[in-house]
Amino acid sequence: MFRRSQSPQSAPTMPIERVTSVLGPGITWGGDLSGSGGVRIESIFEGEITLRGLLVVGETGRVTCREIKANTVVVAGAVRGNITAEKVEIRATGRVWGDVTTTSFSTEEGAFLRGQIRMEEEIEIILPPTRTFSEGVADGNIPPEPEKKKISKPKPEKAAASTTASRSSVQRDENVWKKKA
Repeated sequence: MFRRSQSPQSAPTMPIERVTSVLGPGITWGGDLSGSGGVRIESIFEGEITLRGLLVVGETGRVTCREIKANTVVVAGAVRGNITAEKVEIRATGRVWGDVTTTSFSTEEGAFLRGQIRMEEEIEIILPPTRTFSEGVADGNIPPEPEKKKISKPKPEKAAASTTASRSSVQRDENVWKKKA
């Protein structure tokens, strides 16, 4: 009645790919995007993308790059650049201008692709080496803080008048406090 069920060992399951980060509408992003996890782009993105995970270009997403590398790429918006992924899906609203290299390709009726499709047996995604914030500063890739401006001293004639006025107001304030105590 309360026995463990013994089931035959099955092959290890693949991790569920899901979106963990979103670039929402109204954002314009430029630069390189790399790492592990799922990203959804609903904005304008220009740069390089290398992900170990899922990349979704939503209907409002516009991506321009030399090459996108990810485990899975789903395009419902527009991509200008080559795509290298294990699985590529172009939805009905998706538009791709570039070559696709993949092991699995699917498309919906109405999807657009201008480029070549090359099917491979295996795709390997190699992430670029990660850098810390301090390494970026040392390389000069992060802009330095703006220089502090020097404040010039007021001319001596005006300084004397303002100093006298401020001294008298301080003396009045001190007298008020002495009377209260």
